[in-house]
Amino acid sequence: MHIVDRRLNPGGKSLVNRQRFLRRARAYVQKAVRDSLKDRGIRELDKEGEISIGRDAIYEPTFHRAATGGNRERVLPGNHDYVEGDRIKRPEGGEGAGADAGQGEGNDDFQFVLSREEFLDLFLDDLELPDLAKRRLVGGEIDGIRRAGYSTAGSPSNLSVPRTMQKAMGRRMALRRPSGAELERIEDEIAAIEARDPPRPEDAGLLERLREDRAHIIRRRNLIAYIDPVDLRYRRFEAVPRPVAQAVMFCLMDVSGSMSEHMKDLAKRFFALLHLFLSRCYEHVEVVFIHHTDRAAEVDEQTFFYSTVTGGTLVSSALDKLIEVAADRYRPDNWNIYVAQASDGDNMMQDNPRVVSLMQDHILPMAQYVAYLEVGREEFPDATMMQSMTTLWQAYAPVAEAHRHFVMRKVAHRREIYPVFRELFQRRGVGERARS
Repeated sequence: MHIVDRRLNPGGKSLVNRQRFLRRARAYVQKAVRDSLKDRGIRELDKEGEISIGRDAIYEPTFHRAATGGNRERVLPGNHDYVEGDRIKRPEGGEGAGADAGQGEGNDDFQFVLSREEFLDLFLDDLELPDLAKRRLVGGEIDGIRRAGYSTAGSPSNLSVPRTMQKAMGRRMALRRPSGAELERIEDEIAAIEARDPPRPEDAGLLERLREDRAHIIRRRNLIAYIDPVDLRYRRFEAVPRPVAQAVMFCLMDVSGSMSEHMKDLAKRFFALLHLFLSRCYEHVEVVFIHHTDRAAEVDEQTFFYSTVTGGTLVSSALDKLIEVAADRYRPDNWNIYVAQASDGDNMMQDNPRVVSLMQDHILPMAQYVAYLEVGREEFPDATMMQSMTTLWQAYAPVAEAHRHFVMRKVAHRREIYPVFRELFQRRGVGERARS
């Protein structure tokens, strides 16, 4: 059987094939995106990258001859066992002698590069993000440039034809360059005199003067160019000088023994969404990672999410470190400060009064927004089954009632991350305040 596809290739074939592949292998690609999130930094979440999917994801059905069934005739070379006319029995099982060939581990992973928009779309789609909010997150702002007059040098694409012609006309008028109409008039007079039959006696002297005038006009027109390099004017552009809106995002997380990998993964997803949101609202966003047990430290991202630390839990140590770093590098007059804290809710009872005091008296006055995320254990199917009153939740509850820009939510599953994130920010209009 031979199948010939005679349909014409459409325009943008590569793009169409790429989108068709993403739709067909969407489940595999989404799983790869979720797995690659573990290896991606928060600052790298919305960048293009390479993912790996199994060979099974790119399997395509093909037409081929079945190895079993049907009647067929073949011509085989002779040997010592068979002669012409002998009938060969069908092998048992119908698979032939080479059925076991090629068994074993032989399927390599398929490398596929996703663009920034594709990666972000799949990541947000996994979090059940509404399309309207998704477009808000994917779209970005581009710094513009403004016109800044003209220059005598530049790119040919920036040549200003009207301004160039204006300069050329002014130069020609100042140097009294003969016009084309004047040259045509003299040419017509010369042609009229030469056409007279018979010529008049005074035509010889007039013809000589006209020819001299013609030569003089041609010489001046050649010396004074219609457009000279000194006439060229190019449009000039410069960057728009404006203050850069900048923000700093403080990520605080409890890394004591009570925090499981599942809880840390929930915290990482929330921090990633918050950083993505802030990077769309501000020109420049910095991230500060502070982890704590009974002691706090500013660390890098790898240590923040994957270090193993033992010890008790003192939340006030993290708040003290935040205040210290902010006073040293991020003055509230120059920075928009956002704080995201993730914890399982455990804290020493005697530390809670100090935590409340630090939050109310020092952090909330200088912060734009503070979000406390209490993460639950993996065995909880949703946040409603989490215990309602942990020690830290009980301490923060009066603070949340008294301050609108301090919010707290509970999360037990990653599908709840974006709904909680949207409730924290979109409902209260933090994004609009940041853009203004």
